[in-house]
Amino acid sequence: MKTIARLFKALSDETRLRILSLLLYEELCVCDIMAVLQLPQSTVSRHLAYLKNAGWLDDRRCGVWMYYSIVDSGNSLQKSLLESLRENLSGLEMAVADRERLCGFSQHNRCA
Repeated sequence: MKTIARLFKALSDETRLRILSLLLYEELCVCDIMAVLQLPQSTVSRHLAYLKNAGWLDDRRCGVWMYYSIVDSGNSLQKSLLESLRENLSGLEMAVADRERLCGFSQHNRCA
């Protein structure tokens, strides 16, 4: 029950929902998320750590960059919630604006 509560609690913040909305489509570097959300590194990193600790995200280091992505191995509830988020967040004005801003930034070279 605590795991389920932690999953839902992580979704109770607008910034975390915006981050998940961006990560539903691709792996992103912290710097890309900072630029899109126009938030300082400390704020973005805190929210990313919260989402990771709640079981929503995986991370990987590539040189000096840290990349985040949605977990692949979530449970059935989590997979269902991700599908619902994908359907419901994709059309929201703020999510659309975030994706458009992301498309305007050059992507860093990704490590294989």
